Amino acid sequence: MICALLLALTISVVNPFIGSGGHGHVFVGADVPHGQVHAGPMNTTLGWDWCSGYHASDSTFAGFAQTRLGGTGVADYGDIVIRPQLTSAFDPSEHFLKSTEECTPGYYSVTISDGIKARVTASEHCGVYRFSYPEGEPCFLVIDLRRGAQSLLFRKAYNGGYLEVKNSRTIEGERISSEWTFDQPIWFKLTTSRDIKKIHSSSESHLVIEFENSPEELEVRVAVSQNGAQRLDKNLREVRNFESALSDARKKWEKELSTIEFESFDAKQDTIFYTSLYHTATSPQLLSDRGEKPHYTIFSLWDTYRAVHPLYNLIDSRAGDYCNSLLDIYDRTGRLPVWPLGYQETDCMVGIHSISVLCEAALKHVKGVDRKRVLDACSSMLSQPTYGMSLWDEYGYLPADKVNWSVSVELEYCINAQCIAFLARDLGEDELAEEFEKRAQRYRRHFDARTGFMRGVNSNGTFTEPFDPAFSLHEEADYVEGNAWQYSFLVPHDVDGLAQLYGGCKQLVYKLDDLFAADSALNEGASADITGMIGQYAHGNEPSHHTIYLYSLLGRTDRAAELIRQVCNDFYTTSPDGLIGNEDCGQMSAWYVFSALGFYPVFPADGKYVFGSPLCTRARLHLSNGRTLTVIAEGNSYETPYIKEVRLNGVLLDRPFVTHEELLEGGILEYKMSCER
Repeated sequence: MICALLLALTISVVNPFIGSGGHGHVFVGADVPHGQVHAGPMNTTLGWDWCSGYHASDSTFAGFAQTRLGGTGVADYGDIVIRPQLTSAFDPSEHFLKSTEECTPGYYSVTISDGIKARVTASEHCGVYRFSYPEGEPCFLVIDLRRGAQSLLFRKAYNGGYLEVKNSRTIEGERISSEWTFDQPIWFKLTTSRDIKKIHSSSESHLVIEFENSPEELEVRVAVSQNGAQRLDKNLREVRNFESALSDARKKWEKELSTIEFESFDAKQDTIFYTSLYHTATSPQLLSDRGEKPHYTIFSLWDTYRAVHPLYNLIDSRAGDYCNSLLDIYDRTGRLPVWPLGYQETDCMVGIHSISVLCEAALKHVKGVDRKRVLDACSSMLSQPTYGMSLWDEYGYLPADKVNWSVSVELEYCINAQCIAFLARDLGEDELAEEFEKRAQRYRRHFDARTGFMRGVNSNGTFTEPFDPAFSLHEEADYVEGNAWQYSFLVPHDVDGLAQLYGGCKQLVYKLDDLFAADSALNEGASADITGMIGQYAHGNEPSHHTIYLYSLLGRTDRAAELIRQVCNDFYTTSPDGLIGNEDCGQMSAWYVFSALGFYPVFPADGKYVFGSPLCTRARLHLSNGRTLTVIAEGNSYETPYIKEVRLNGVLLDRPFVTHEELLEGGILEYKMSCER
């Protein structure tokens, strides 16, 4: 009884509206952990901050969509929009009443301005709705295939499909979209609890149906599949009715969120923590159908290799399935994915970070991951002539006059290479390990000792000019979504080597100090993703996420603690704009989850979690291997940010990190906190 109460309380502190304003781009609506269906309201306003189809500032109402991306920087999905209304005509001025919105994990409700109350829940493959129409008013339901979550900056969403009324309570169809990817199909089956009274209009993309008014709510179930119409019936059988679906969804979220029991000295931090943990379970999303071998999609790998997948490897029993989904793509296409969406590749961002994710999982012996299969696939990808690899090998670096974003691409490839080297060494493939160790050191060619920054190098060997370390252009130049300040520290795989380039650890500390003290001003045309500024540190974008923790590795845990607390207090709040940048499929939140526990994976493949400044007083991690790790922060408060000592199972640690193997053993990790540096 007490356990069930605690689990329910865990759900109650989650605030899904956090990150729905500003640039957070999070999904708001009903879903289950890692499910395919994300059922929730769609605004009619379009623009970059509406990537998820919803923004906290907007109350316009286009209807409820069944699929959604969560927290990305590009718009897609928003498939199969349904809209309850009192007229057969579309009213573009229709809106919902913001004051009536309610959202908890697995549930969403709102009242539309014409008086219709909507309640929404979901299973893995079904959106389930209850609509209550005003007494005596006409009851219409619109099915709209043309609308999606696309921005006006992108391609048209609708690319074809069909709608078919199968009987008085069943409608089937297909939507094909060309948004982020091309010719992306999704099939659906919709059932209603009442007979259709009349069909008012019908086309391949738009259907208006009418029902008799009734005091009973109209229940609508929408099953989807990205694999074919023949899978819809079994997906529809996931739910019996709204109430059972809601009960199941809540139980699934209770189980998901209970993987970490978290207590802080401030209830606000509890809300932010559990909302962050909730956001990490939005993606990856199921692509396979009910009863099939799990296959997942939506891997924002450039973002999520940094902290999301390391978190999964600690607490998520599905981590092996995520990895095998990436390997299955390699088997099918001959390529490891960069940013897969559905059954297609977006090629978004730089590096090939399925390599980082897979190698980390193999090195950490994640259950179900074939280590040799991983090594073969990953080493093959960095040996193909694609993605600039031929130039990389020809020059020994990526020339700026031949490769866009050359510095960023180079640094990410070096990270990929070191991941492969670690795995090859672990498997006894020493010759292969040496090859990739050499590749991992190619970042050095971009270091300019005169300016102290990583810079673009042309094919003739000269640095690109002119040079301003704060300069950034979103779609071009030497750095992607950043500048030289942010990227010059992106060497997490070789911190000692980076310090050597600067002249030693003290000099690298001084450079870090310069980063956080620099003028935060950016030039016109700089990437909108560069947000959350402390000096030129940009917490709103992922290349900076490890940077603060470099202080701990360099002997300045006090400075790391101060900055971690500043980021947690200033850039993570309980308001709709409580995320300082795009959620990016859980990465922004995963940073907070780790940091609140007091440690962070600076370079995930090396198995080390670097200490920072915990926000918990006590936490229990129910690890993926069945063991439990208890984290205690004695004397923790806002006034005591500094870790004075760390003990693991009673043994004093004389190093600024704990290893993956040590955490998986379970036991007690105890911090003693202090107000003194």
